[in-house]
Amino acid sequence: MFANVFARTTARIACVALLSVLPAIALAQNDRISETGQDHFTADFPSDGQLRMHIRSSGVRITGTDENKIQIHFSCPNTGDLGNVRVAFKKNGDRGDLDITGGPSNNFQITMEVPRNSDLYVRMFAGELEIRGIAGNKDLQIHAGDLELSVDHPGDYGPVDLSVTTGDLDASAFGVSKS
Repeated sequence: MFANVFARTTARIACVALLSVLPAIALAQNDRISETGQDHFTADFPSDGQLRMHIRSSGVRITGTDENKIQIHFSCPNTGDLGNVRVAFKKNGDRGDLDITGGPSNNFQITMEVPRNSDLYVRMFAGELEIRGIAGNKDLQIHAGDLELSVDHPGDYGPVDLSVTTGDLDASAFGVSKS
């Protein structure tokens, strides 16, 4: 009888130990970061990942880097006030969802570096979006503003779909420049 009680107790301890470790494993696979009022943001992100971004209206420049991280810097030359800029980032494996909201209403600038081989999905209502040195797939849409896309090897791409409802589109590597 003592052996049977010992076996059940040992099994319970093993179950409790496993249950205490599972949330840590889940958090390691699904990172969430939210920051407000900072002039920069940094998060680890793998090369060859898929990055979905919803960015508030502004001037945005996204460039590729060889580092496995996302680095974002915010500036507002007029006021310097970044008090309510909010970044929400959720990473799940090789997929990331990034939302940038808040911030000043005039001359708000966002400079971003992402791994060079990232796939980008960007949605922005209005502003200027410039993308350089990113080798991954791109799905880019701006409702009103200017979109400039520069790539090193246009022959590496299949179908290209860029969208600006009102404004300018410049993707000279693909033979497209429209106002």
